[in-house]
Amino acid sequence: MFNLLWGIVFVLVNFGLFLLCYRLFGRKGLYAWIGFATVLANIQVTKTIVLLGIVMTLGNTIYTSIYMATDLLNEKYGKKAATQAVWFGFFSLLASTVMMQMALVFTPLDEPIAQEAQQAMSSIFGLMPRLAAGSLCAYFISQFLDVRVYSYLKTKFASYNQLWIRTNGSTALSQLVDSLVFCTIAFAGLYSFSVWVQILISTYLFKFVITAASTPVMYIARSFKHKEDEQALPADR
Repeated sequence: MFNLLWGIVFVLVNFGLFLLCYRLFGRKGLYAWIGFATVLANIQVTKTIVLLGIVMTLGNTIYTSIYMATDLLNEKYGKKAATQAVWFGFFSLLASTVMMQMALVFTPLDEPIAQEAQQAMSSIFGLMPRLAAGSLCAYFISQFLDVRVYSYLKTKFASYNQLWIRTNGSTALSQLVDSLVFCTIAFAGLYSFSVWVQILISTYLFKFVITAASTPVMYIARSFKHKEDEQALPADR
């Protein structure tokens, strides 16, 4: 029960910080959010929990918010801006992985606290190459798919009030692909098949629930006005 209640608080905090980031910093805030969210998601995913009797990993909430950011960029600034954000997130994850793997190679000070810090970092980031490989592949495929599907849905469901169709439709498909690619690369063989299936299903279902719950957040975020919104070029859309 604690994980469920704390999980609800966790989701609300993530949504609140997402809105605050965009409210304070506008379009640049969305790029910044995507940058650190890709890194944090891959750190949080190393922690496995049980929620409602289902085994799942953390990182799903903040990872879902990346789709929120790219969809919002696509909605307000166009496909070009969303595509650029995807590349930005991809580079952020790649660069952080390379730097942390290099950091682990350094010989730590021969003191207990330094050794404990090295062990803690190794426990988290030692798993990161495989997780990062899965995340990079899944991110690359699913995010570009999301941008394309969202752009397509904008032509079919162009009404201002049909944002929920564009957001949920594009994210539902792209996250299914994302979950399958990531769980296969990151966890296949690491866990038993039954646990792997639980992680795959729970990961996708949880992301889907978070996406649906984020719909009001997307409407609120779209209502924010920034000076740069008026300067968005038609070509960008």
